[in-house]
Amino acid sequence: MDALDHINIDVDDLSAAHEFYRDVLDLTLLRPPEDFQGDHVMFETDGGTVVTLVETGRGERWDERGLDHPLDKAHVAFETDRATYQSVMDGLDDQFPKQGPYDWGEFEGFYFVDPSGNLLEVVTYDPAPADRSRRLLDHDDVE
Repeated sequence: MDALDHINIDVDDLSAAHEFYRDVLDLTLLRPPEDFQGDHVMFETDGGTVVTLVETGRGERWDERGLDHPLDKAHVAFETDRATYQSVMDGLDDQFPKQGPYDWGEFEGFYFVDPSGNLLEVVTYDPAPADRSRRLLDHDDVE
């Protein structure tokens, strides 16, 4: 993996967390809560890592649907090149189809669960091959 791309952090009170990350940690606001359909706020560190606060998604409250639809759950996302991205995705094929790959506009990513049950995502900003075998999902694919 080349870099840590973004982190989604579970919070119990989005308003209080929003103020803390904005005022105490002085992170740059990228998207305010009103930009999202759910309970989120998105910041960026000076180093470029995106930090999203999420008022949903604690792992102990996930049901089968939550695991099938990992969007907006707390997770750590790693950035890598297209070849590594494809290799990791191929090795985790049994965890699909609902975990991705997703089209996030500027990048493509997929989710998976590590052996300890932590939700992870791998993303790539590299262009997709012309002969892609999987259709990219998006937020509209989540029921």
